Amino acid sequence: MGFISWIILGLIVGAIVKAVMPGKVTGGWITSLVLGIVGAIVGGWISGLVFGGNAISGFFHLGTWIFAIIGGLVVAGIWGAITGRKSHA
Repeated sequence: MGFISWIILGLIVGAIVKAVMPGKVTGGWITSLVLGIVGAIVGGWISGLVFGGNAISGFFHLGTWIFAIIGGLVVAGIWGAITGRKSHA
């Protein structure tokens, strides 16, 4: 999968991360989308290291989505730890 595909997937993952972690991702929707892009790229990089360069090659491959979402959640968690989390209780 190319770099542009990971960016498109990252936008989708950003929306998923915002839905899964509402109120915990500071900065609103734009920040969530950017974190999703970074997370998807990080997830793709990690999956390439773990499973080899060609292990995840398709946009609609389940492993691609799993690693992108995990990467998005990790990056959002790190972002929350750096910036401080706001609780909406």
